[in-house]
Order: sequence, then structure tokens, then C-alpha cells
Amino acid sequence: MLDSFYLTLLIGPTVPLPAPRPVVEALTSAQVTVSSGQQSGFQLTFGLSKKSLLQNVLLPAGYFDPTMRVILMVTVKGIPYVLMDGVITQQQLTPSNEPGQSTLTVTGEDLTRMMDLVDLTGTPMPAMPAEARVSLILSRYAMFGIVPLVIPSMLPEVPNPMEQIPSQHGTDLAYIQELAEDVGYVFYLQAGPAPGMNLAYWGPEVKVGLPQPALTVNLDSATNVESLSFSYDGFSKALYILRIQLPEDPPVAIPIPLPDIGPLNPPLGLKPIPPLRTETLDTAPNTAIQAAARGMARASQSADAISGSGQLDVLRYGRVLQARQLVSVRGVGLTYDGFYFVKSVTHNIKQGEYKQSFSLTRNAQVAFAPVVIP
Repeated sequence: MLDSFYLTLLIGPTVPLPAPRPVVEALTSAQVTVSSGQQSGFQLTFGLSKKSLLQNVLLPAGYFDPTMRVILMVTVKGIPYVLMDGVITQQQLTPSNEPGQSTLTVTGEDLTRMMDLVDLTGTPMPAMPAEARVSLILSRYAMFGIVPLVIPSMLPEVPNPMEQIPSQHGTDLAYIQELAEDVGYVFYLQAGPAPGMNLAYWGPEVKVGLPQPALTVNLDSATNVESLSFSYDGFSKALYILRIQLPEDPPVAIPIPLPDIGPLNPPLGLKPIPPLRTETLDTAPNTAIQAAARGMARASQSADAISGSGQLDVLRYGRVLQARQLVSVRGVGLTYDGFYFVKSVTHNIKQGEYKQSFSLTRNAQVAFAPVVIP
């Protein structure tokens, strides 16, 4: 049926299998949150009864224990979307005196949780740039279907093994995130495109590409969102200045302003937002290259002074709104119409109902054209 959706649930160790029918029938709600620059998470709520299979067999057998892998996939109008591939981190049982009101809630995170278990501080990684270290670490998790997508840093730096041998700090996840921050990159896992596969992205946050179908408001029958609002915080944007010390006597500091836009982070409107404050960055304790990369990333983040939030019904929208991509907005007016970056999306699924709440950001006002393509 083209006006419906289907939820597929897989649970199991390492390679999950389709959940038994009693588990699917007991599922009352599912929530999945995907956000830029953060770990994704999920929460499943099941109804329990005294004689249910979940209460008497599966729960005691450890079917919902932490580290059990969970895959959630939804099919909307014939198109499948993998919403989550993660592991259970905790469970909560809430008994009730009312018949059929007891619930079991399992909460989890994406597979980066499995990368944050063992502290490997001190593991040497000689003569390897940051991207090579990331690729080496990610290769340890091929069993989970994790495919690395590692973008070489724009300002590469390879330590001389005669002078320095880098070593890992903390867990695999903590070290990968540290390396990403050093070069102004982001790291996240993107579930899919097929169940059991995950794309491990380590690279710059990309705000270009083909936008998703427009979020439309105040256009009669074309309206496809239930709520939508925007805010503009002019003082959130800062001009970052990198101060580099030259080895002179006396020392000389050269201030260098850092750009907040680039090929992968272009202005999303005709009217750029001017910075109303400045912040100075020193190179210590980082190298000048690391400080410049970090500064450009922070400048890009602070440039997103315009934010939006709203909610939509997926069946009316016609597809699943994806986080970490662009989307068009129309019907708000010339100032706030146009392209936005989808910063986060929360999927809320119940029996016969599929809604999404979302947050948007952008770094400029005024749409590029007076008419936004649907």
C-alpha cells in the first residue's frame, strides 16, 4: 500500500536476525535520534503481560541484554530506509497493577558504543598521518559491517619518527574523535544503505549536494509540515583570529582571520550574516596547522546563526527526512525560504503513525530565488 509504512526489527548478537512475531506485536513505540556531530540513539518500548513470551522466555534468556545488536528499518512508499544499527545499552522494566500496562523499555546507541569499551592508551602509531591512523582503527570493526570513508585532511601533517612517535589516547572512539577535532573534521556512523552495513565517515562536515524535497508551510494543500519556526541569533557568530608566534627576538605575533565558508560549506543564502564579536585562538598547545584547522571548523559552526525546528508526518511528506543533508524550505517568506542543513532528526514511530521532529541551521538569510522548487 503506497499510503503506509512498514517497520522491520532485527535483534541478535553481531549479526541480528528478524525479531519473532510476539516481539514485533508487543512493540508499542520506537524512537530514533540522528544528529550531526553526535552519536545516534534509539529507544524501544514493549508492552508486557504475565504470560507473554517476552516476560517469561526472552527477557530471562538475555534477548534484550546490553550489547545485543538492534537494526531498525522502515519502508515508506516502497523505499527502505535503515534508521538505526546499534546496540542495547540499558533496559527498564515498569510493572503496573493495571492489566496490560506493564512495559519494557530498551535504550541503545549506534555501534560507536562498541568502539568505546577498551582503553588502548599507549598503542604506537609511527609515521602515520591522522587519516591512516583512523583507517587502521576502523579496520578492527569490519565484523559489524563498518565501511570506512576517510577523507584526507586538508592540512596533512606526518610526524617524523626520528623526533616523535604518536600513540593512541583512550579508547578507539575517543582517539578518532580527538584526531577529527585536531583537523576540524567530524566523525559519525551512518546506518545503511543495506541492513547490517554502516558508513564510518571521518571528514569535513559537508553542506553541499542535492537538497531533499521542500518542507512546505502555509501553502494550502501543498503544506507537508505540521509545525515550523525559525530564530536568528546575531551574536552567536564570531570572527575567529589565529595568533601565530614568530621565532623572533622579541617574539612577534601575527593575527590571521579565519574564514567561515569554503567549498564544502558555502553560504546558503544571498545575505551573509556579519560577525558581531571576535575571538582569538592561540596555537599552543597545538601546532599552527592544527590550530588553523580547529579554528576554521569553529568559525563554520558559529556561522550558523539561523536555526529552525519543526515536525512533520512522514506519509504526508512522502519520504523520510534525512539528517546531515540539505533540505529546501518554502512558504515562510523570502527571508527564511531556501536551503537549510538538517542538523538533527528524531523519528517517532507508533502503530499507524510515523512522525519526525527536526532541527535546521544555515549561515545566511534570503533565498537564492524568489520561488523554491518543491
